[in-house]
Amino acid sequence: MNNAGSESQSEKDRSRPIGIFDSGVGGLTVYRALHDRLPNERFIYLGDTARVPYGTKSLATVERYALENSAFLASLGIKMLVVACNTASALALPSIREKIGLDVVGVIGPGGRRAVEVTTDEPAPRIGVIATEATVSSNAYKEAIRRASERAAILQSGCPLFVPLAEEGWTHEPETYSIARRYLADMKEFAPHALVLGCTHYPILRDVIAETLGESVKLIDSGIATADEVADLLREKGMANPNTIAGERRLCDDLDNFYVTDAAERFARVAERFLGVQPSKLEAIEVYGADEVKSENVEG
Repeated sequence: MNNAGSESQSEKDRSRPIGIFDSGVGGLTVYRALHDRLPNERFIYLGDTARVPYGTKSLATVERYALENSAFLASLGIKMLVVACNTASALALPSIREKIGLDVVGVIGPGGRRAVEVTTDEPAPRIGVIATEATVSSNAYKEAIRRASERAAILQSGCPLFVPLAEEGWTHEPETYSIARRYLADMKEFAPHALVLGCTHYPILRDVIAETLGESVKLIDSGIATADEVADLLREKGMANPNTIAGERRLCDDLDNFYVTDAAERFARVAERFLGVQPSKLEAIEVYGADEVKSENVEG
């Protein structure tokens, strides 16, 4: 009886969803990567749209927001947490792990390690990083790359206007190409073998970036690298969902839940730009503290 009960509880634990949070909508690119890589898993996404951007906030404030978001997702019974926010990944991962007692995966470590992996055959590898000014200033990607490789040359560059361009869907406008050429001039001269897209918005502008720097540069989507590491971790921990999800999984279907802390309608519109579809289940919430949440359903 005890063994049967234990097995039943273990299966229940493995069937729980994976939580994802970001300061806003950019983490949807990480959600997409996880969804594509792990079609047998369910996801709960929280976009802290009321308090975006995190990059202009103090360490203490980012840490508090991250802990509140993590505690909210943990309260919904997730089995693992993915921090899709680069700023929170850079500043708050240790505190989050200590607080919620679950496996936590950020986006910076996987992205940095993947860049090193794809340049191992280069005798003198050059790795570029483009990100928001806050992420560049934190040197989190530089440190992640340096931990994986002592010989790589690294150049970082801030590209803040890429965020609103991605959210507006300006992916092929002449103005976008002009901004990209200006932002990436030094990077092009550096001629990286690999370039880390160090902001979750940037994969939306992948074509513009590739054309500006040249097709030979290997673009590293931190979301895809993170999804691969999450898949490895699920396998190592024996936490993959044991129940096959019947039928074809679709992005934002009713097996996944989405929460925002403000501007749900705008989130839904940008989600459609990023993913091609709006969330089926979207709920607006107010996070007052680690364990206090109010919610309001929003039609998807």
